[in-house]
Amino acid sequence: MKLQQPRALIESERFFRDFPPNRPYLIGVSGGRDSIALLNLLIDLGYKKLAICHLNHQLRGRESRRDARFVEKIARNLRFDCEIGSTDVGALAKRSKLSIETAARFARLAFFVEVARRRRCPRIFLAHHADDLVETALLNLFRGAGPGGMAAMRKISIHRIGKTQLTILRPLLGVWRGGIDTYISQRHLEFREDATNAVLHSSRNKIRHRILPDIEKQFGRDVRKTIWRAAQIWSEEEAVLDSLVSTGMIFSANLAVAALRKMPVALQRRTILRWLRAGKVADVNFDVVENVRALIEPGAKAAKVNLPRDQHVRRRAGRIFVE
Repeated sequence: MKLQQPRALIESERFFRDFPPNRPYLIGVSGGRDSIALLNLLIDLGYKKLAICHLNHQLRGRESRRDARFVEKIARNLRFDCEIGSTDVGALAKRSKLSIETAARFARLAFFVEVARRRRCPRIFLAHHADDLVETALLNLFRGAGPGGMAAMRKISIHRIGKTQLTILRPLLGVWRGGIDTYISQRHLEFREDATNAVLHSSRNKIRHRILPDIEKQFGRDVRKTIWRAAQIWSEEEAVLDSLVSTGMIFSANLAVAALRKMPVALQRRTILRWLRAGKVADVNFDVVENVRALIEPGAKAAKVNLPRDQHVRRRAGRIFVE
């Protein structure tokens, strides 16, 4: 019997043409079914210059160490380079007052960027798939995010930490979990099962195991594809809006009030958001952006806005700046 690949990979030929297999790439491998499937798919497609990256989150004790050894063994058998990192994500979450999931995401990104800088390899494949996209869209919606948050997962996204730029590639965003399971089963691939995926403590697992099934039961249909399509539309529209924001303003030490006033409200918000993030301001949300935006309104009496972690934004002489 001919083994089938997830249909979306066949439809993503242009994606792979833009990132040909003769170049070097990093790939994030947790040892779970998704990343193992992606690794083998890339090998099937002729990618031979892969460096496998695995971060031990230290959340599951001995099992976490076994995950790392499992990934090391795979890399050794495939004769790929392997980068193993370790971060106490629980301690990071407590210290930074973040959820475990958010702290883990930040830790992984920091690890990937560090490997990219050291190896001078600015591209990494990650195994996020269609179900991940749907769950992330709902999670961000419930947290009060706008379309940008709902479109947070894109097939190609760029992250910068310091002077290092990392391009994240997610070729499986059009592949559903069922397609990945079929691929794994047909090829008899070994993987590590994370028992915490079935526990309802995390918000993501509540969405996956309880909220989405309940919504589908109430509506009597599969709502995942509807949410997935909406997220795709948001992602494409977000890319257009991002292109309208001045890079010069984002990375400036201050923003000109007059220039901001001439913009539509949506671009004012986007410019302020990206400017604050470029300035390493933490915990930027809608309320923070709106408070800063209030400084540019004609007749605004306030000239100072408090930011998280004892920072401030001031308006003076037609400029706003962080202090």
